[in-house]
Amino acid sequence: PFNKRGPKPESPLLRPAYQGSNPISDMWSLFALQTCALNIHKAVQGDDLEARQAMLLASSAAGLGFGNAGVHLCHGMSYPISSQNTSFVAPGYEQVGHPIIPHGLSVIVNAPAVFRWTAQADPKRHSRCARILEAARLGQESDVLYSPSSSSSGVSDAGEWLAEEISILCHSLDVPLGLSSFGYGVDDIPALVDGTIQQHRVTKISPRSVDRQALEHLFEQAM
Repeated sequence: PFNKRGPKPESPLLRPAYQGSNPISDMWSLFALQTCALNIHKAVQGDDLEARQAMLLASSAAGLGFGNAGVHLCHGMSYPISSQNTSFVAPGYEQVGHPIIPHGLSVIVNAPAVFRWTAQADPKRHSRCARILEAARLGQESDVLYSPSSSSSGVSDAGEWLAEEISILCHSLDVPLGLSSFGYGVDDIPALVDGTIQQHRVTKISPRSVDRQALEHLFEQAM
């Protein structure tokens, strides 16, 4: 969070590029998550123009949300996943003519492992996101956007709850989960960690401090 960072940089020039979570970014991000959860199946699996318009709106809102707050480990880990890929070609990208893991895939593949690990830093925030996904999946009304206390159930295992909801969503959309789906194995973890550890712009705002050992664990869990 923007008000819990430290220590104070010696110079404004040394401030991180991102500010961390903040109330304004939270509003945009939660709106984006809920709009996406409610419309993504209709947009992807059918020819629903309104759903596709809603996804465009969600994309714009998400950009406004994390443009200042920033992103962290899922993105930091995604860069070496994409750049070190030697064989995987995502469906629909065959015409590119070379191996490619689109950015969205390289980010979401890490999400379950990352959120299981970061949840202890703020269980209620993770639980709030899980509840939005769950409510959309079950066709339930959700007031989580405006009533954070309504997401309190499941807080004790919020990371697992959020990871499970993300996995269910990905499976329902035929999105591959697991780095092994992209051709990676445990022998690739050291190089993937090398490619992540230098991404200070995003790793430094992780809700939990991350080091090489933590990244090795996360990549192993993401396999």
